Amino acid sequence: MLTQNEKKQLKALAAKESTKYQIGKKEVTDSLLAMLDKALTARELIKVDVMRGADDPILELAYDLSSRLHAEIVQVVGKVIVLYRKNKENPKIKLAK
Repeated sequence: MLTQNEKKQLKALAAKESTKYQIGKKEVTDSLLAMLDKALTARELIKVDVMRGADDPILELAYDLSSRLHAEIVQVVGKVIVLYRKNKENPKIKLAK
């Protein structure tokens, strides 16, 4: 579980990142999960844009993604979900406690 200070640091990092992943009408598929899993392993922090065609509420999608990817929800702003998962073998983001 992330502390408030760690979330604050991750939000600042996420603000500089562009949204590279999108969820549309097909919602969460196995191929999307595989792609996001690889992205989290490589980058640790990702932003996912939920398109208008998605039927599920944004918070429900965020919780679903975080549980299936074993990631932490950093924030949900509008239609953007920010997820974080520390890479245990090769961490890229150093968080101050």
